[in-house]
Amino acid sequence: MKTIMNERLLISKSTPLNVRLYDYNHFTYPLHFHSEYEIIYIKESTGTRFIGNNITKYEAGDILLIGSNLPHFLKSDDVYHEGNEALRVKGTIIHFEKEFMYHAIHHYPHFVKIKNLLHESQRGIYFARGSSQKLQELLEKIPLQDGINQLMLFLEILKEMSETDNRKTISTTDFVDETQYDTLRIDKVISFLNQNYTRTISLEEIASFAAMNTTAFCRYFKSKTGKSFKNYILDMRIGYACKLLLMEDIGISMISSKCGFETLSHFNKNFKKNTGHVPSQYRKLMLSK
Repeated sequence: MKTIMNERLLISKSTPLNVRLYDYNHFTYPLHFHSEYEIIYIKESTGTRFIGNNITKYEAGDILLIGSNLPHFLKSDDVYHEGNEALRVKGTIIHFEKEFMYHAIHHYPHFVKIKNLLHESQRGIYFARGSSQKLQELLEKIPLQDGINQLMLFLEILKEMSETDNRKTISTTDFVDETQYDTLRIDKVISFLNQNYTRTISLEEIASFAAMNTTAFCRYFKSKTGKSFKNYILDMRIGYACKLLLMEDIGISMISSKCGFETLSHFNKNFKKNTGHVPSQYRKLMLSK
């Protein structure tokens, strides 16, 4: 049986969105799922999409809305694996939390079309190339925005998706009911880590929290996240450090301490290993842009 990875996305506490442009040689991420919703705009690329229980070709201009915990992956055509630098895989990816505007979407009539859209997305939704020129333009524009402007554009994207008649569900109606995942325990573990990753958390403590022995927990955690417990915590701390380094009034030694590193040298070593730069170089590069 093919392993399905439960990807844990590190969406910032300061925003419910993770929006980025992508530019790859080819898609590489294996079959996976995550609790967040995902929008994928394929500006350049051809290949095959595996979403739920559906396998279909995709092409440039396609737009996908993938619901919470729906297994998926994209496989680029063989020609993208031949080292031709002229062929690129480009587009926009948006991840957003399933709790995003939950109360408004589920209680106010203004959002009924968006509520129905998100419900449909549990089977995956496909917008064919040319189905909405406005939607395509919004998806090209949103990575260039930030703050409230990005949130406003995102709501406009959901509105346009919900009002576009030319959309199709991807998986068959029986798929959602037949697919079960052990998400409750891992969600509880990740929630605990989100609140405590800047302090020392021993393997014994987190295994006890999950009601497992340490050996079983290590296997379980890696099977669900694709990372060891140690590396997952390290990635969270480095991600937090990257944000703090954009604040000029916080010293690097203080950032090291705030992020849970025991010594400055340990922080510098791991930061460079993960980013390719020592913290001071990273700050200089980011603030000069």
